[in-house]
Amino acid sequence: MKIRISAETTIDLPKELLEKYGISVIPFPVLLGTEMKLDGDITPTDIFDYVDKTGVLPKTSAINEMQYQEYFEGLLKEGYDAVIHFALSSGISSACEHAIAASQNVKGAYVVDSKALSTGIALEAIYASELAKQGLTPEEIIEKVQKRIPYNQTSFVLATVDYLYKGGRCSALAKLGAQLFRIRPQIIMSEGKMSPGKKYMGKQIQCVENYCRDTLDQFNNPDKSLVFVTHSMATPDMVEACKKALLERGFENIVETTAGATISSHCGPKCIGILYFNDGGK
Repeated sequence: MKIRISAETTIDLPKELLEKYGISVIPFPVLLGTEMKLDGDITPTDIFDYVDKTGVLPKTSAINEMQYQEYFEGLLKEGYDAVIHFALSSGISSACEHAIAASQNVKGAYVVDSKALSTGIALEAIYASELAKQGLTPEEIIEKVQKRIPYNQTSFVLATVDYLYKGGRCSALAKLGAQLFRIRPQIIMSEGKMSPGKKYMGKQIQCVENYCRDTLDQFNNPDKSLVFVTHSMATPDMVEACKKALLERGFENIVETTAGATISSHCGPKCIGILYFNDGGK
């Protein structure tokens, strides 16, 4: 059975990894003022430059049901027997709901609520891709993936709360406090929603080091075969701090990726995270 794995561009994987694992993507639309762009055609730098110039946060909108249906049908026409699509968490976007509705009109299309974002979605999609290569059916693949979703450790530490404030997710008072005390909050995906974690203070590199230590201590049963270091234009020393922490904990395959335009427009510049399955030995 020929199965295609799929996701939105919020999976935040570069082209070479999408090709390696046989993952197709459908782009999120991003609105810069009155100009509509597609995630993948514009970069995080484009987003940050636009915000610096205008002071306005770009708007992202969910892909609609008809677009998903046409996309699923297009993949099946390429010769695939089934499509398993991993949608951006239903807790933060209506895209998942639209994808599920579209799949009900397309025989052979399946949708999984990833309950994750960015390369947290990639962890699930890559696992599904590996299962598909083993000859499992779509139903068997989805059952196995669903069992791992609760162990998906997706988290980040922000360099600034400005983008949260502009997006209405942070009050003016909280923004002022963060600026005064150089607070850099941790964001954790929990049950499909973004939840506040620890608050770090001080120099950026120290905050990243502390974030990595705390995350690895809290989620301390990792599957060490794969971990992502994903960031929105973080500095090289921030990336190296994450990689060093992961190497010290014995991770085997550390993959660095850059967040796309959709994720970057919400988290702002120099956001960085480590993402892995926390189900080692299972």
